[in-house]
Amino acid sequence: MPTPPPLSLYVHLPWCVRKCPYCDFNSYSGGDAAARRRYLEALIADLHREAASVSGRPLVSVFLGGGTPSLFTPAEIGTILDEAANRYSLADDIEITMEANPGTVECGDPKGYREAGVNRLSIGAQSFNAATLTVLGRVHGVGDIGRAARDARDAGFDNINLDLMYALPGQDVAAAMSDIEAAVRLEPEHLSWYHLTLEPNTVFHAHPPAGLPDEDVSFEIQQQGEALLAGLGYARYEVSAFARDGRRCHHNLNYWSFGDYLAVGAGAHGKVSTSAGAMRYAKPANPQQYMKSIEAGEEVARTTIGDDDLLFEFMLNVLRLSDGFDETLFTSRTGLPAGTLRRRLEPLVERGLMAQNGARKWLPTTTGRRFLNDLQAHFLP
Repeated sequence: MPTPPPLSLYVHLPWCVRKCPYCDFNSYSGGDAAARRRYLEALIADLHREAASVSGRPLVSVFLGGGTPSLFTPAEIGTILDEAANRYSLADDIEITMEANPGTVECGDPKGYREAGVNRLSIGAQSFNAATLTVLGRVHGVGDIGRAARDARDAGFDNINLDLMYALPGQDVAAAMSDIEAAVRLEPEHLSWYHLTLEPNTVFHAHPPAGLPDEDVSFEIQQQGEALLAGLGYARYEVSAFARDGRRCHHNLNYWSFGDYLAVGAGAHGKVSTSAGAMRYAKPANPQQYMKSIEAGEEVARTTIGDDDLLFEFMLNVLRLSDGFDETLFTSRTGLPAGTLRRRLEPLVERGLMAQNGARKWLPTTTGRRFLNDLQAHFLP
């Protein structure tokens, strides 16, 4: 088998204090101590089984996502990371990210998480407007965001991401720029700045909030926001990701570069390259079903990704990258010939949606980025 791509680990911790009306993640309100203990035992068993499937390949990153991982105590997070360290080879510069909400109710001691091994904190700010936070159903206030960031700094975190949304109910361009400026005043190394989307199976999809900006206002927010962030030292390297020099998120870059990732936890999705080809799989979404499945020793179904799906999934990810991608990445990650890719890209060049940069480098044009969903859909099997 050719040299496999980098390997990441995603660990899903599914509980929240309250599910937000825009959220379509696999998350659930609640999660008492008894449920967490049982879930933690299932995660450890799951970690052990996943380790056996990758034959000692090193992890380049770990991501603790949710839900709200900071509902779990530093000791519980430390147990997960200790088990990962015992069962896997870890890269010397491994990035270990944990998501946390800034509300004082669910946010544990940042120093404890740092001592447990977390070295990158992702704080779910979403907005710095109090009325907007209420509409979004967030359990924190504006002041909690700054306190969480300062507490994280005091705890020794030197790599912090802030999640921020735009095109929010009642938001105009000036309000969106005010949110960015407030976020940057906290000096995060990374910003995830993304458009509110009314996803199916969410409260907002069934009952859209009043005052959503129209497409023209949303595009103006995007254009001015990108320019503002660039001027403040945050380079856009992916559709919704902005970073200072050297602070791009290794974990997400591995996804977007079609690397491999192990799935641990309820509803987690994985993709691993094997001698038989790239395999995808998913764990049961419901936490109770997931725990029962792990406790019973049930095997998860793994499916080989066919050539057409490989092409689509590769392009679905790499088209998000601002710098584009090289054909050698395509051939090494999919095993498909470069000619297969070129035949699909050349019509898009003629339509002004894709461009070549050199002999083997491809990237979306400005128009292609604006209509990214349509561009990605071109590669559907």
